[in-house]
Amino acid sequence: MIGIDVKEPEKECDDKNCPFHGHLRVRGIILKGKIVSKAMQRTVVVERERFHYVPKYERYEKRTSRYKAHLPGCIDVEKGDEVIIMECRPLSKTKHFVVVGKR
Repeated sequence: MIGIDVKEPEKECDDKNCPFHGHLRVRGIILKGKIVSKAMQRTVVVERERFHYVPKYERYEKRTSRYKAHLPGCIDVEKGDEVIIMECRPLSKTKHFVVVGKR
């Protein structure tokens, strides 16, 4: 159990940066998004869309944010899947999130 209500993966892994089977602690922000890239080893790029109000034009514009997240070996996801990512300690220069489940 990692502190939030997500299903623990059935597959085992020996990744030390896995929140379920390793020693990585998760904290803070929980985000939901879609995987847009899986080209790197053990890393995915998750994209989130949101609407931002522009007062001058009294309309909304669509904005996107991209997050790099660590993908443990016990979680099977593909490009286009909706996932839940959670904040953790910095794992590299740009990687501060870990995938904790599939939506």
